[in-house]
Amino acid sequence: MFKWFVGYKKTGDFLRIEYIHAREILDSRGNPTIEVDVSLKAQNSKSGVGRASAPSGASTGMLEAVELRDNEKRYLGKGVLNAVKNVNEKIAPKLEKREFDSAKEYDDEMIELDGTVNKSKLGANAIVSVSMAIRKAVAIAEGKKLYEVLSEESSSKPSFPTPMLNIINGGKHAGGTLSIQEFMIIPKLKDFRKNLQISSEIYHILGEMLAKRYGVSSKNVGDEGGYAPKINTTNEAFDAIIGAIEEAGYLKEVALGIDAAASSFYKNGEYKIKIGNKTGVDAKELLEFYVELAGKYPLISIEDPFYEKDFESFSELTKKIGNKIQIVGDDLLVTNPKIIQMGIEKKSCNALLLKVNQIGSVSEGIIASKMCKKAGWKTVVSHRSGETEDSFIADLAVGIGAEYIKTGAPARGERTAKYNQLLRIEEGLNI
Repeated sequence: MFKWFVGYKKTGDFLRIEYIHAREILDSRGNPTIEVDVSLKAQNSKSGVGRASAPSGASTGMLEAVELRDNEKRYLGKGVLNAVKNVNEKIAPKLEKREFDSAKEYDDEMIELDGTVNKSKLGANAIVSVSMAIRKAVAIAEGKKLYEVLSEESSSKPSFPTPMLNIINGGKHAGGTLSIQEFMIIPKLKDFRKNLQISSEIYHILGEMLAKRYGVSSKNVGDEGGYAPKINTTNEAFDAIIGAIEEAGYLKEVALGIDAAASSFYKNGEYKIKIGNKTGVDAKELLEFYVELAGKYPLISIEDPFYEKDFESFSELTKKIGNKIQIVGDDLLVTNPKIIQMGIEKKSCNALLLKVNQIGSVSEGIIASKMCKKAGWKTVVSHRSGETEDSFIADLAVGIGAEYIKTGAPARGERTAKYNQLLRIEEGLNI
C-alpha cells in the first residue's frame, strides 16, 4: 500500500506531510548541524515520523552544493540557525499538507524553491536533511524497511556493500605530515559480519603496533576514527597496515584502498607529497607513483588521485590501471549528474563516490548512481568526516545496490552506527 509515494501511481489512498520541524544539533566534530523531523499521515490514519541529520565534510570539492552556515559569533561562525529557519519558515509551509506521486517530487519542490544551481539560498544541509527524513517517514508509514523504500525509488535490486574502512588518517582529517588522507582496508568476504570482525581485529592490532613503534600518541585518532601516527610517507603507512593484516592472519582476505584527496596537497601546479627524496611532484610523477603502489601492494581502489579539475590525469590513470584498480571520483564529480556525465564521456574514472549531502537531495543521489550503473561504473556510498548518529547511508547503500560503503574506522559512535545498521539489515536480508 501507498506504493504511489515512492514512484507508483496513486491508488486512492494518500500520504501527505503533516509537519516538518528542524533544529540545530552537534555533529561528531562538535560543530552544529541541522536535524529534521518529518511527520506523514495516510488517509487510513497510518502515519510515520522520520528524523534525519545532515553530515559535513572537511575535504570538500569546489563544486559541491552549498552547506549554509551563519557566519556569526556563536559557534565560531559555524551555526546553522539560518538553515534551520529556512526549513521551518520556507520549506515546511511549501510541503506541509501536500500530496505527491513520488518522494522525488518533494525534492523537486525544494530544489525549485531554492532556485540556485548549488542550493545556496536554502542550503544543501537544509534540503538534504528534509529529503532523508521524508524517506524514513515513508518507510515507517508503509511498514517497510528503509532500504526497501530506497530500492523501490531507485528501481534497483538490494545488495550488500563491501565495507571500506579508513584505519590510518592523514591530510585534512588528521593534521599531521602524511599527505594521503585515507588508508583503507577492504575485506573481500561475502559475509558482512565476518568482514567487520576481520576489520576490527586488524584495526586493534594496528593500534598496538603503532604504539610500540611510534609511541602511545600514535593511537590517537582522526576525524573518521583512523589512527593518526607520526608517519611521513605513503609506503610507511602501507607497510604498517600490511604488518597488522599479516599478524591478524588475513593476508588473503583483505585488500587496500586510499583516498588521496590530492586537491588538498596540490599547490601551484605541484603535489606536495613526499616520494623518495622529493617533497613535490608533478601529475606525471604522481601517476607513476600510483602505478608503483598498485604493483607493490594489494591496492584495489584509488580515490581522487589528482587535483579536482584535472580530468585528463584521471583519464590517463584509468586507462593505465583501471582494468584492475577502481579509480573513484569524489571532489572531481561531487555526486553531480552533469559533472558525472562529463567524467563518463572523458573516461576519467570507473567509480563514483556518492555523498547525498554533496549534491543536496536523495533523488539526485539516486540519479547519479543510476547513471554510473548504466555506464558500467561502481558506486561507493560514503559518509563525511563530520558525521552524526544517523545511519541513513547504510540503508541507501543496500537499497541502491552499491558495491561499496565507506564510513570510517570500526570505532567512534557516528561511524559504528552505520556498521551496526548494516549488521541489522544483514540479519533479515537474504541476498
